[in-house]
Amino acid sequence: MLKDLQNAIRQNTAQTDLPEQVFVEAIEEALLAAARRVYGTDADVSVDINLEDGTIRCYVPKKVVNIMRDFSTEIPIEQAKQLQEDVEIGHVLNVEIDPSEFGRIQAQLGKQIFSQKIKQAEREKIYQEFSGREGEVVTGYVQRFERGDIILDLEQTQTEALLPPRETPRAHKYERGKRLQCLILNVNSERRGPPIVVSRTHRDLVAMLFEQEVPEIYDGQVRIMAVARDPGNRAKVAVRAIEEGIDAVGTCVGVKGIRVRAIVSELDDEKIDLVEWNEDPNVFIANALGRVVVKRVELDEETKSARIIVPDNQLSLAIGQRGQNARLAAKLTGWKVDIKGESEDTVSINELFKSDDTEQTVDTPDEDAHENQEEQPAAEATDAADVENIDESPVDTDTFETETAEENAEPLEATSDDDFDVEDDFDVESESG
Repeated sequence: MLKDLQNAIRQNTAQTDLPEQVFVEAIEEALLAAARRVYGTDADVSVDINLEDGTIRCYVPKKVVNIMRDFSTEIPIEQAKQLQEDVEIGHVLNVEIDPSEFGRIQAQLGKQIFSQKIKQAEREKIYQEFSGREGEVVTGYVQRFERGDIILDLEQTQTEALLPPRETPRAHKYERGKRLQCLILNVNSERRGPPIVVSRTHRDLVAMLFEQEVPEIYDGQVRIMAVARDPGNRAKVAVRAIEEGIDAVGTCVGVKGIRVRAIVSELDDEKIDLVEWNEDPNVFIANALGRVVVKRVELDEETKSARIIVPDNQLSLAIGQRGQNARLAAKLTGWKVDIKGESEDTVSINELFKSDDTEQTVDTPDEDAHENQEEQPAAEATDAADVENIDESPVDTDTFETETAEENAEPLEATSDDDFDVEDDFDVESESG
């Protein structure tokens, strides 16, 4: 039996990479708990395990008496003499006990204590190994599902990780055995279940995957400046070249798109837009909208907001499906984005007309009033013709607000359609000639 125990300890040591001393201490704790269940919680039980000479001994102190009344704390003088010849009544003698004589309840208690000690040692080992590695990418395989959580078996380790539902793209469902790359969120040895929590929705996962796939990013020749993500649907990544002569976007895309396609495949076909970063907010905001032709960008530094004018036929493209493109552009740049079509740019047109009228009123002398009246019909006819060419059909506009770039580390939250206000500011009255 003792030989089997030694083999079991060595086998478990090889499987768990835990030292033998951990198993020895766990056995001691288990035997102490079982013995105290028999001899009382206050019993001064001791356990001595020596794997070198193959001995496991348990001792409990008992008082030598003439007539034994309590088996757990007393021993008759006749039995004490057999253990130690010079013992006398009233002495306390450490009596060796046989753990195999424990009952079923004591054995179950010992087994439970042993399992708890081993699990605690494993969690502590995992914590020491992964503590400080938050933000790294690990590879795991879907092992099982527990109450909506996904338990991953991490590659090249004997460690499990927890992928909670909130860190999983909503439209994705994984099967057992599927290989996933995840970002380590936190490591906590006091949490019930696997101590490692990972994420598939964090924006830093996209940046880390690009660093793995693009050597220029790993070497520092190209830098990722910002990432905005709608997990499972689309992501925007702003990149810039640190060294001259390097095309940052083309480097990340790769030959025939091989690099970016590998990341898209890993993220289950999540679309990725690569954006050229620029120090000028006007240029950066225009680039963030993608393939949209931007006519003008008006910035308000105080409110950190940008008014973007685009052609009417590209307004829906700039906003994107359910406002996705505008939200991601705002998230990426850190500016509040207000996208308008050219026909909605009424402020500039009205101010232009007001300015012309004012100049005519101020600059016209009284003595030239008769000549002005003759020229006025021609000018009004021209203005009226210009106004008729303007598309006066109302266009819905959407205003998208997001936090600044410093808040870009927080996970992106979906914005409802109620956040978009409809404006119809265009109101121009044609003057009759």
